[in-house]
Amino acid sequence: MEDQQENKYAHPVQYHLPYSNAVLVLGILSIVLSVWYVSILGVVLSVIALVLAKKDLALYTSNRSQFTYSSYKKLKAGRVCAIIGLVIAIVFFFITLLSVLGILATMPFWGMIE
Repeated sequence: MEDQQENKYAHPVQYHLPYSNAVLVLGILSIVLSVWYVSILGVVLSVIALVLAKKDLALYTSNRSQFTYSSYKKLKAGRVCAIIGLVIAIVFFFITLLSVLGILATMPFWGMIE
């Protein structure tokens, strides 16, 4: 009888979101690898992180009490890093593309910077 009363007041076990750590690591790596010639790698890592984040967000919203809030915060931080990494990677990709094609050097405002 005592075991049943103790279990009645026990807290439910909460789990970490399955991809929260992976999303955070991929989001940070997407920012780091979004420079110049490796910007394609930053785009790929950002997209992977965003897809995994979408899966975990759907899982978290379906049953919030089953997962820890700290893993949700990691997921949100990783998602923000992935979005920032994606934007930086796209900007650097277009700058690299324009400079390789020689278009950037012929723009009139570029001569004013030098």
